[in-house]
Amino acid sequence: MIPLNRRASQTRGGMEYFDARRKPHNVGKVIAALVLTTLCIFVLKQSPGFGGSSVFSRHEPGVTHVLVTGGAGYIGSHASLRLLKDNYRVTIVVNKIFAENAFDAVMHFAAVAYVGESTLEPLRYYHNITSNTLLILEAMASHGVKTLIYSSTCATYGEPEKMPIVETTRQLPINPYGKAKKMAEDIILDFTKGRKDMAVMILRYFNVIGSDPEGRLGEAPRPELREHGRISGACFDAALGIIPGLKVKGTDYPTTDGTCIRDYIDVTDLVDAHVKALNKAEPSKVGIYNVGTGRGRSVKEFVDACKKATGVNIKIEYLSRRPGDYAEVYSDPTKINTELNWTAQYTDLKESLSVAWRWQKSHPRGYGSN
Repeated sequence: MIPLNRRASQTRGGMEYFDARRKPHNVGKVIAALVLTTLCIFVLKQSPGFGGSSVFSRHEPGVTHVLVTGGAGYIGSHASLRLLKDNYRVTIVVNKIFAENAFDAVMHFAAVAYVGESTLEPLRYYHNITSNTLLILEAMASHGVKTLIYSSTCATYGEPEKMPIVETTRQLPINPYGKAKKMAEDIILDFTKGRKDMAVMILRYFNVIGSDPEGRLGEAPRPELREHGRISGACFDAALGIIPGLKVKGTDYPTTDGTCIRDYIDVTDLVDAHVKALNKAEPSKVGIYNVGTGRGRSVKEFVDACKKATGVNIKIEYLSRRPGDYAEVYSDPTKINTELNWTAQYTDLKESLSVAWRWQKSHPRGYGSN
């Protein structure tokens, strides 16, 4: 189990996974995601031992040093902020960084995560998700890092016949995103079978919404991914006038109003689940948990909540189904409630969207210049 008594929080940035498809727009995003910790980095660099043996390069009793892959992304940045608040030592992203640091745990968020895009570029998704997870595990094994919190997805379940989804529901993913995550899970489980000292937590979360309640962080996908992005982002773009309206894909699903049903989880609750998983991780044990509210909401319900949150009468265009999508998905969070003492707190859809909307209004160009 990770030690609970920690010293003051510290953070340092490394190099993100290389992706030649990223646009220059992301430079501003990375800088902004790390701006909250810049002062700490500066102070550390001024310290006498920083150039040689820094505090990051050695284990210290009572201090938990967490490597956060994807720490400049939407969910990873929120997780990094929470870890710092809870006095963990944090290093963000990976590139030959294991040799330069003494890590106690890894939170692995880094991944492309758009269902629609995955059907168009499947090889990219298998490489980015599955192959990179393999590289992380190899680095952990080489450097004796024995705790892993893995960010997985409900997409590994595909379209189960029975709702709600429990952790033992059969995994039959129907799109490359879900398949790549399922493969990564299988690799992790095989890896832990031969290493009894590993402490592993796999969190399969549902549809993430919201942003930091204090307005420090938000979601800003690359412009070319807006077409494949989360419905909340599309709602906000329509409310801001960036796009002419919201496209609802699929109105003929076997649901009450014909639109998809999803379990929307606030990013603040999701991060809390990761921190609790880290604190409960134990050697020789693998914990697998669904992270959701346990309540399904239709896309129509979501759109109505978004209109109320933004105060804008967003124009809606109804289109055919999106490739790789499924009709109904929501969780049974009983296991995580019981074993990790975690329960979703931010379950008011309109309120979560209102918080995210405030950030979007003040950052119409994301993390770039506004």
